[in-house]
Amino acid sequence: MSRSLSGAIALLGSLSILASCAAAAVGAAGVTAVSLNQERTLGEAVDDAALSTDIKSRLLANGGLGEVDVEVSGRLVLLTGRVAFPELRVKAEDLAWASEMTRDVANEIQIEAPGGFAKNATDELISARVRARLLGSSSVKASNINVETYDGVVYLMGVARNERELTRAAEEASVARGVRQVVSYIRLRDSRGDIVPYTPQDPAPYDPDELAGGPGR
Repeated sequence: MSRSLSGAIALLGSLSILASCAAAAVGAAGVTAVSLNQERTLGEAVDDAALSTDIKSRLLANGGLGEVDVEVSGRLVLLTGRVAFPELRVKAEDLAWASEMTRDVANEIQIEAPGGFAKNATDELISARVRARLLGSSSVKASNINVETYDGVVYLMGVARNERELTRAAEEASVARGVRQVVSYIRLRDSRGDIVPYTPQDPAPYDPDELAGGPGR
């Protein structure tokens, strides 16, 4: 092999390593920025990001299974969306549990036909309205709460600073226009600072009429 060819290969290898390092640095910086604005620690944010990527990769390797969305907070995996058959719903949950980092799984996937552009666009608009209400609330730190909407049902997920924020987030979401129901997976920390483990009875559906005293605005 000529010296010039060897040098070119070495240069390409160096550039590849530098590109990989740069990408890793950007990714790490992104996770750091997110964790600084949330109640999660940097370590928790990194773990959640890695777990989310792992599960999404598993879903993609199985064809996606349908319209399945993955959100992770405190290693609690929330699965939402739509699949055509019950066995696909079970498969998605199995894939979520397959990661050794998974602590809990909340499977909210619905068995129904794909939503289509109009339906999905409506759900995105509802999510935007909910996020706007959270941003406008003096009791809620909006960056603590993830919002997902399917068929008008809003799912909230994250770690709240206190009981007031946990309750108020659901109240604000419930009165956003178009919301049919709010299901909260928001959790608190215990006296040791650990995120309280998820239990099946935790997520309570919030009725907009009961919380707001009237139909959602």
